[in-house]
Amino acid sequence: MSGSTPGGAPGSATESGAPAPQVTERPAPQQEGISERALARIFITPSFVVMAAIALFPILYAAYESLFDFTFFTREDFVGLANYVDQLTSPRFWTAVFVTIAFTVVSVTLEFIVGMIFALIMNAAFRGRNVTRAVILLPWVIPTVIAGQKWRYLFEQRPGYINEWLGLGAIDWLGSGASMFWAVVIADWWKTSPFVALLLLAGLQTIPQETYEAAKVDGATWWQRFRNVTLPLLAPSIVVALLFRSVDALRIFDLADVMTNARLETLSVLAQRSIVRDPQPDVANALAVLTFILIMGIGLLFISLMGRDVVGDPEEGS
Repeated sequence: MSGSTPGGAPGSATESGAPAPQVTERPAPQQEGISERALARIFITPSFVVMAAIALFPILYAAYESLFDFTFFTREDFVGLANYVDQLTSPRFWTAVFVTIAFTVVSVTLEFIVGMIFALIMNAAFRGRNVTRAVILLPWVIPTVIAGQKWRYLFEQRPGYINEWLGLGAIDWLGSGASMFWAVVIADWWKTSPFVALLLLAGLQTIPQETYEAAKVDGATWWQRFRNVTLPLLAPSIVVALLFRSVDALRIFDLADVMTNARLETLSVLAQRSIVRDPQPDVANALAVLTFILIMGIGLLFISLMGRDVVGDPEEGS
């Protein structure tokens, strides 16, 4: 005991008098090679390049073809931006732009309201919830062409089921511009509201129930819980739903083509007329590029104004 030192420090004598073994601290091993983030980028890059090429090639090729004059499907002289100038100075083009944007604003607004109601119903706990969810989602799984044919049959004067059910007389829904517009909006509203509801339902199910219980304890009413709890926490899902539907509605073609025989001219319908019914590939390519620019611009503007919760703040990740 006399040879030991208090605490048994390294280098002190043990109880038997033998010196204690020396303990040396080894430096922490350092990572060698590339970081995990760099490795992830290496693995992701090939897939990203392939996806970007697949997505960008059609629009880049269309932009290239739009710089030439065509006789039917035969490329002729290089005309530069002449096709774009013709379209941007055409009243028909701006009418199609107005119809497309008006359709997007009206249909997406209605779909969001109904989709939110559907999402709240599907998220509630009650007997028969699974059956209710299946019934609500049924219109979304029906092919758009079939849905368009069905709604065209309902809106036609003969047999005129919509007019008969609503007691409207013999209104020709598919005969004039305004009524055609609202007929297509109603059909799209019925078809796509379940999709918005599904996106919002996914967001609702991520909200902890403890948050609602705490609000109830504080005496919050249903409307106060919806306004102060549900909407703020659901904001990212709302942005995603509105963005997806806005981009999809801006390229509306199928319902307008099926229900009105392409008489309701949106940008996509106008481009299809220029390549199929009246073959003008130069005009069709210019319209396709202008439609792409419009959709891309509105999408980026939408994200910059409302999507910070989704894309995040770049300064937070630095």
